[in-house]
Amino acid sequence: MAKVFLISDRDYVIKKFNELCCNNSYSLSYSADTEIVEEILSGDVFDLIIFDNEISTLPPAAFIKKIKTIRDNSVIILLKDKKEVDKDVIKSINAIITSDFDDNLILSTLSINLRVKNSLQKLSNTNKDLADSLYRLNALYSTSSQFAGTLDKEKLIEYMIEGLDKSLSFSLTCTLSFCSGNSPVLIINSLYELSDELIDAIKLRSIINYKSLFENKSIPFEIDENDLQVIKTVKYPASRFNFSLFQFDNMFAPIALGENFYGCIEIFKENHFTSEDAKCFQTIAQQVSLPLKSATLYQEIIDTNKKLEKLEKLKSEFISIVSHELRTPLTSIKNSIDILLSGRCGENTPSKDKFLNMAKQNVTRLSGIINDLLDISKIEAGKMDFHFRPVNINSVVDYVKNALSGLAKEKNIEIISYDNPNLPEVMADSQRLEQVLTNLLSNAIKFTPDNKTIKIHTSVKNISEIQYPECFSNDMQKLKGDYILVSVEDEGIGIEENELLHVFDKFAQIENSLSRKVGGSGLGLPIAKQLLEAHSGAIWCESEVNKGSKFYFVLPLEHSVSKEKALRIG
Repeated sequence: MAKVFLISDRDYVIKKFNELCCNNSYSLSYSADTEIVEEILSGDVFDLIIFDNEISTLPPAAFIKKIKTIRDNSVIILLKDKKEVDKDVIKSINAIITSDFDDNLILSTLSINLRVKNSLQKLSNTNKDLADSLYRLNALYSTSSQFAGTLDKEKLIEYMIEGLDKSLSFSLTCTLSFCSGNSPVLIINSLYELSDELIDAIKLRSIINYKSLFENKSIPFEIDENDLQVIKTVKYPASRFNFSLFQFDNMFAPIALGENFYGCIEIFKENHFTSEDAKCFQTIAQQVSLPLKSATLYQEIIDTNKKLEKLEKLKSEFISIVSHELRTPLTSIKNSIDILLSGRCGENTPSKDKFLNMAKQNVTRLSGIINDLLDISKIEAGKMDFHFRPVNINSVVDYVKNALSGLAKEKNIEIISYDNPNLPEVMADSQRLEQVLTNLLSNAIKFTPDNKTIKIHTSVKNISEIQYPECFSNDMQKLKGDYILVSVEDEGIGIEENELLHVFDKFAQIENSLSRKVGGSGLGLPIAKQLLEAHSGAIWCESEVNKGSKFYFVLPLEHSVSKEKALRIG
């Protein structure tokens, strides 16, 4: 039933509207006393207000303004007979009627204005709901953005509580979190202060709620009420909650994703939660679960990496210790074999010489493996020493070629070097460059069949002129400018295309019968790669199965010096 308030002191007007309202389902109240009118309007809400313009005790313009102050959304209909209507009054009213209007016309005016008021009220409510929804969506978006910006589990729980506060304006939240170290924590965020007794009750309630999630199932974490740590934040400590808090409306949700459990949360609010509130609460509790899982996996990766780093360090130390311990007896064995081969301990028979030479070769091979192990452990530990000075790469090529000529002759392999006599010198450690080239050339000899040829080329190239397989682009794209380019080309077994990048991995060997036959430590190429990186250079290879391989390395000319200057430095 629509409520109408009539402000009039004319009896026949009051009688007429009383009869109209009673016969047409309107509730009518009336008065002309200023204080009574203000009191009634302050305490009650009316759908329509009819103001009699003929009233003598109340000036229309001033009083209608006061009505608007009390009820700014009031629908006011002015009842006019003889008196002129003030212009200010016309601006403030919704309609005008006269007392001699036909009853149906008066009822029609009331009905139309009532429908307009209801429509405006619905529109206002809709706008308010839309504004609330927009604000809540913005709060959810902001919270989601915060979730995406961190892998700190404690921060994620903090953002979740902040998001609930923005979107739901809670009285209190209790978050039982398993994201802080190794023990659970009860995080209480309260509008007002809490007594110790009330906190104990909240602790007990949180534990009971937690255990209720795992009826007939094993509980992920055991909780001791006495040892449960409480982190409390109070917004307005001047006021205090009492046990009536438990009579507030509340919602509860686990914070979990599949089998991964991170805690649970209960939220209290003095006013009732709406269905939209419940959806928002569940959404935020679910949203935080995925980044919590990511944060957990990230922490596991960090912990695993730390363990791997520790194992890597122990492995390097072990290799270094074992290598040093092996060197001493190997040196003694080698010296003893040399003495026996020299004949100083008596004349040797051909058979004895054969076996002594075989032992010497294997001692030399084992010494090489031990040296490789020591070098790789030094490089990884950052303890490899470098002595940079002007170096001519052709002299390095000649030295290594002569040093390995005997090994090549055993297989009737010819080593041809194409030296560029105009190469500038580079700042480098000649001993380390000899080690790089020795590894490349000895590999070429090992994997090249008898009676074949190995070629060594040296030249100067700008990096933009150099072609290389796509798999090496990450290393090569970092290089700029002019470089000395050295290549070692063999006619050996070749390498599968998908194995090219892996030849520089530690302990890697290409799987085929010949590689298993020749053996080796699998450290020569990774050592070469790291030595060249220390020179700001790079190494790569091209290959075709059964047609041979071509290994390249480059050294930058940025710090190169002229031959004359190099001599003066020397």
